[in-house]
Amino acid sequence: MATTLSLNCRKTFPGRLTIDAQLELPLDPPRVLILFGPSGSGKTTLLRCLAGLEQPEEGTIRFGLDLWVDVARHHFVSPQARHLGYMPQDYALFPTHTVTGNIEYGLSELSQDERRTRVSEVLALLQLQGLEQAKPRQLSGGQQQRVALARAIARRPQLLLLDEPLSALDAPTRGALCSELRSVLTRLKIPTVVVTHDWTEALTLGDHIAVMSEGKILQVGVPQAVFSRPANETVAQIVGVETVIQGQVSESENGIATVHVKGTAITALAVEGVGSSVYVCVRAEDVVLEQAGSGMTSARNHLPGLVSDMVPQGVMVQVTIDCGFPLTATITRGAVEDLRLVPGASVIAAIKAGAVHLVPRLAG
Repeated sequence: MATTLSLNCRKTFPGRLTIDAQLELPLDPPRVLILFGPSGSGKTTLLRCLAGLEQPEEGTIRFGLDLWVDVARHHFVSPQARHLGYMPQDYALFPTHTVTGNIEYGLSELSQDERRTRVSEVLALLQLQGLEQAKPRQLSGGQQQRVALARAIARRPQLLLLDEPLSALDAPTRGALCSELRSVLTRLKIPTVVVTHDWTEALTLGDHIAVMSEGKILQVGVPQAVFSRPANETVAQIVGVETVIQGQVSESENGIATVHVKGTAITALAVEGVGSSVYVCVRAEDVVLEQAGSGMTSARNHLPGLVSDMVPQGVMVQVTIDCGFPLTATITRGAVEDLRLVPGASVIAAIKAGAVHLVPRLAG
């Protein structure tokens, strides 16, 4: 059994960007790694190097005991020999092929009966029954996405590579299919690398996340840790969400959900498809601090806590409050003086329900 996917390579685009990245992904148990970062950061190029569609000028790529790339030894394993499933951003479905024909592509080494069985398996897994003879133009965006994923997994790959798998969909469809994709990846138990620039997709899909900027990987870790504790200012700017904590939905009624986070009840707007296990995400600028005992704002959440840390950031100050969990707020220096904030001071953190974002999370 392969234990680690290891990449250490350099790829140059003259006059544009140099990818100089090191990455290790444990494969046992299989998990989903998110390559996360802004457009142009090198995510897709790194994915294509893994797929064998780009060749780095320096470095190595290993999948367990298999050496896929060793530039110094002029050793390059072909994409076909890497036994990958690859799903490009535009899906690249064959317009003249039916759904069955698209999924069968690449299964020529199997007998007709084996191909039929394999196609039936992935059609059922991705809920595509009844669409076997449809052409891509007859399918919705969500159905096309499922067909592309079905084609990628039909060969039973040892590694699955997905490039912005949801970006071609409209926002409502994207939100509905994100949790569904996580469920499919969990059931497949195939090591997977997913490229995305969307933080809700990163939190929903990923077991690990690698944050990229300007061709370099800046931080790798579990999503909650990376989003809540970025390694440096660049990572903080890229992830853009200061508080990410796990919670459990206890109630959901009339569009309002109650979520328990380490013994603290938080009110949020209910989101269609949210399960019992969620990430609770709050941006620092959406947290208003009040003196304990003062008149309260109209926000639904008023969380008592103690100031645990204060970090000046120009004219602003980032304040961390212990509310039973660490909550980050960004306020002006004037507000710090008015509230007489010092480490250990009592304070109330006010957050509107609409500012509490719930990201569904399935165990994997």
